[in-house]
Amino acid sequence: MRAGRVTGTHHDGVRLPPVDVSALVRIRTHHPEAIAEAAARRARRPLLNDNGRLMIVAADHPARGALGVGDRKMAMANRADLLERLCLALSRPGVDGVLATADILDDLLLLGALDHKVVMGSMNRGGLQGASFELDDRFTGHRPEDIQRLGFDAGKLLLRIDYDDPGSLTTLESTARAIDDMAARRLPVFVEPFISRRGPEGRVNNDLSADAVTKSIAIASGLGGSSAYTWLKVPVTDNPDDMAQVMETSTLPAVLLGGDIGDSPEDQDAAYEKWRGALQLPTVRGLVVGRSLLYPADGDVAAAVDTAVGLL
Repeated sequence: MRAGRVTGTHHDGVRLPPVDVSALVRIRTHHPEAIAEAAARRARRPLLNDNGRLMIVAADHPARGALGVGDRKMAMANRADLLERLCLALSRPGVDGVLATADILDDLLLLGALDHKVVMGSMNRGGLQGASFELDDRFTGHRPEDIQRLGFDAGKLLLRIDYDDPGSLTTLESTARAIDDMAARRLPVFVEPFISRRGPEGRVNNDLSADAVTKSIAIASGLGGSSAYTWLKVPVTDNPDDMAQVMETSTLPAVLLGGDIGDSPEDQDAAYEKWRGALQLPTVRGLVVGRSLLYPADGDVAAAVDTAVGLL
């Protein structure tokens, strides 16, 4: 790792080497087929291990133009730095896999970081952060056929519903068809639903009240012609004590999402406590967390990841 950027070591005490951007570009330039070859030889594993829990690191934010972490507006803009953080996180005991878009997963394949890991492709990234069309969230990432062709293990999609924005209906319908396509291939799909609304300045805000999260779960659970392969990816409510009742809305297995939790160690500790309680609920099977683990306030990625794993 480059000094001053990421701290922490591999679990055997050996510091991971820095990402060689020149080598990645050289392969992409001269041997683009190497990505498909790396996917074909990747050692796979079941979605769930014996403990039935999932710890996934998320890194699909950049493709939606969401590069900020706390007050650091361009924290995720340095790709080599992001890849180093991801490789470090994936090396930690108890981390099951990664959620990302094709560009990042392709790099991780070339780096050999995805063997024996769960690989989740991010499917809809068209709802760019801050855009007028943010809630018309088109499927611009992995298609179900891509996930199947590359031998990946699951897909993830974002479903934000604003009752005042017709674009939400487009997202709702395309989400249902994506669920159908994934179920036809017997591939799990993780649906991340929110009830959202625009503030006075046009910014989209997600409603984390108990009623809103309950309603979003109910809507997401009923999409498509089969729910057999549908998982939910849900936030912890504003009042964590509401989660027990909220999660009674569906029998679909669920994971908790992390989100952007702020820049201070206190914010990080508060998030851990929120997750800890919700992880005890019967439908909650794990965590999918990105920025708060990859860019912790103290810079110690390994410690942040290890703490999250410990909650499981």
